[in-house]
Amino acid sequence: MTTGTIRSLRDKGFGFIAPDGGNGQNELFFHGSAVVGTTFDDLREGQQVSFDVEPDPRDSSRSRAVRVQVGAGSNQD
Repeated sequence: MTTGTIRSLRDKGFGFIAPDGGNGQNELFFHGSAVVGTTFDDLREGQQVSFDVEPDPRDSSRSRAVRVQVGAGSNQD
């Protein structure tokens, strides 16, 4: 699994994650249905998460985060 930080959350049930390590990767889109172990509403910007990456089915030239889980030692308020 990859790790990263939630950069933004949208009211419509999706958000964006910045992968750790940079590596020139762009932020990854994730949908609320990709969250496991908690609910989308419990997520906060700045939290550390782990996730898998797969091609976006709507645009195979882009990737998205799936199986998004709050990581150990995350920033929970």
